Amino acid sequence: MDISKGFPGMQGGLHIWISENRKMVPVPEGAYGNFFEEHCYVILHVPQSPKATQGASSDLHYWVGKQAGAEAQGAAEAFQQRLHDELGGQTVLHREAQGHESDCFCSYFRPGIIYRKGGLASDLKHVETNLFNIQRLLHIKGRKHVSATEVELSWNSFNKGDIFLLDLGKMMIQWNGPKTNISEKARGLALTYSLRDRERGGRAQIGVVDDEAKAPDLMQIMEAVLGCRVGSLRAATPSKDINQLQKANVRLYHVYEKGKDLVVLELATPPLTQDLLQEEDFYILDQGGFKIYVWQGRMSSLQERKAAFSRAVGFIQAKGYPTYTNVEVVNDGAESAAFKQLFRTWSEKRSRNQKLGGRDKSIHVKLDVGKLHTQPKLAAQLRMVDDGSGKVEVWCIQDLHRQPVDPKRHGQLCAGNCYLVLYTYQRLGRVQYILYLWQGHQATADEIEALNSNAEELDVMYGGVLVQEHVTMGSEPPHFLAIFQGQLVIFQERAGHHGKGQSASTTRLFQVQGTDSHNTRTMEVPARASSLNSSDIFLLVTASVCYLWFGKGCNGDQREMARVVVTVISRKNEEMVLEGQEPPHFWEALGGRAPYPSNKRLPEEVPSFQPRLFECSSHMGCLVLAEVVFFSQEDLDKYDIMLLDTWQESHPSHKEVVDGSPAAASTISEITAEVNNFRLSRWPGNGRAGAMALQALKGSQDSSENDLVRSPKSGGSRTSSSVSSTSATINGGLRREQLMHQAVEDLPEGVDPARREFYLSDSDFQDIFGKSKEEFYSMATWRQRQEKKQLGFF
Repeated sequence: MDISKGFPGMQGGLHIWISENRKMVPVPEGAYGNFFEEHCYVILHVPQSPKATQGASSDLHYWVGKQAGAEAQGAAEAFQQRLHDELGGQTVLHREAQGHESDCFCSYFRPGIIYRKGGLASDLKHVETNLFNIQRLLHIKGRKHVSATEVELSWNSFNKGDIFLLDLGKMMIQWNGPKTNISEKARGLALTYSLRDRERGGRAQIGVVDDEAKAPDLMQIMEAVLGCRVGSLRAATPSKDINQLQKANVRLYHVYEKGKDLVVLELATPPLTQDLLQEEDFYILDQGGFKIYVWQGRMSSLQERKAAFSRAVGFIQAKGYPTYTNVEVVNDGAESAAFKQLFRTWSEKRSRNQKLGGRDKSIHVKLDVGKLHTQPKLAAQLRMVDDGSGKVEVWCIQDLHRQPVDPKRHGQLCAGNCYLVLYTYQRLGRVQYILYLWQGHQATADEIEALNSNAEELDVMYGGVLVQEHVTMGSEPPHFLAIFQGQLVIFQERAGHHGKGQSASTTRLFQVQGTDSHNTRTMEVPARASSLNSSDIFLLVTASVCYLWFGKGCNGDQREMARVVVTVISRKNEEMVLEGQEPPHFWEALGGRAPYPSNKRLPEEVPSFQPRLFECSSHMGCLVLAEVVFFSQEDLDKYDIMLLDTWQESHPSHKEVVDGSPAAASTISEITAEVNNFRLSRWPGNGRAGAMALQALKGSQDSSENDLVRSPKSGGSRTSSSVSSTSATINGGLRREQLMHQAVEDLPEGVDPARREFYLSDSDFQDIFGKSKEEFYSMATWRQRQEKKQLGFF
């Protein structure tokens, strides 16, 4: 095939080629998702909208079937290299093996991948439509990414933990193993319906065997084809998912030639920094044998680039890793998000024109939030559900309980406290709620814990309909700012009773940043001259006067918002001061003159990071976040718990399996709280902690209904993720009198005060709580805490 003519590289979407007679031929779109085991495939994914993805890279995959021969592999590898040369450096290369595909690859094919036996004869179609003379058995497995493999038409192929589809042409019977959960059954059924619609024109009947005793007619058909079953079914196949701690075992290697020898030198272990990667060199990043990344510097030689896969394969063999180990080749400047997250920080390398282009043109455009309903794309980008004119209720966390804040003081928050902000609005005639959990930088761990527990209690009061959003001080989203109409003021103090601030010094300095109601916040800063900045406006409050200081770089919109804010902070006489024309008293109040940033602030770099979606699961005994690549709304299944990382604030999205049960909501609140402190990812240079994310966060167990059940390890304080060895040795060995109604300092040595009930004997625990420890720790956190308070264990 001549790829230089009619090459579809600039067309967004998916393009697939299959190896056939030592050459690569296009696969018809109707056959996408079907893979023959004796062939190799090349898959090209081009972003649909370059503007929306801000220059996101294309992905080029080389897929190898289990029975593929050397000729097929050679043809596919050569074709991939030719495509890559045609596409240029903005392409990420992948090597995929049947049954061990990357999340990125699996995300292209919904509702699943079909593995087909044998090879494709050149005179046959990839998928026969309306073919009813067929008998085959498909083994369906997978949680988020589903695959179906043709297996022997026999009861010996079945097991208790997976789903099997008996395809008889006009009749399709889905048999659900007794150990499968409701999510697996739903995804298996989605794949079954897809097969019927694509291959039978929607004319085949579908039957489901969920309980053999309740489906005698379907079982009779299955036995007519498979014969009578002899003996019991095989047990569920253990999950082969890689250990999450193994994925965190990251090592960076420098690969170079020394004479005729190839040298692979271990360079660094975490924390990795971006400056380790030199643009003239070639590197291999080993993620614990789970995945191998090859990074090619922009100045590396053409010979090194062409040898990328062969070097990766040699590295895999030398390490003794499985031959199916996934390989991803990334170019300097076109790295994937999965690669970037393995480094402590990552900054995009852009030209000055790129940094200043676009943003400067739009920064002067003032948004009319009242017209958001006519601009849905802009509303979605800003995450503005409305213009912020709904009902607002605010509570301050005081003594671990929520205290209502006077409506006159709404928007006046203290850095030493946590707040709950309930926003009520109407959409399409229905009442909707958003509950913001605002966390001050100086709040204690106990207050943060109380913030989450009080949020859970509110959610229960409202029947579980509150959409919860965690907000960190200084990173408030536009809608949160809009509900206070640009009058959000953050004081550097702790609130007293009923949300009133405690006494502070007579001289205070406030920095006002923003140009309209949805992007303006005012924050108290140290009252000294070095805190000033020429790009902003500052309010200096003294015992007798309030100075409104305008920096040389501020504009009219900033000045307008500052005049609104000043009425919130001070009722004293206002005096406007222009930078460079300050009276002597102004500098005296700040303790004298001092240098401060006086250059006009350049527009901030527009980040190229795209939102990332993660599925939360607990089937391996610990809570794991698995990324869903190229996601859409279809990925939000009602049985899932999902986490959307927008690189600004986290938006948990979930549906509970059991109506009215707060268990999933409790778990999501804790996940989000952890992510806010231990970020999934971070912007370059913004000081957020943590870059690694896809590993266990907390212990948990999985029920047959795929509902997250809290384990004893995750039932206590967020400040301690596990029980110490000292605690374990005395578990069950303490009398109730030593633990109940005792001050922290009076507890026996080694007892975790937040989990003192854990040290009761099993019999005492049953007698006091009326349930076993296992039953207690399977309850939602808020309910555990409530019972502990009532019984003197809090």
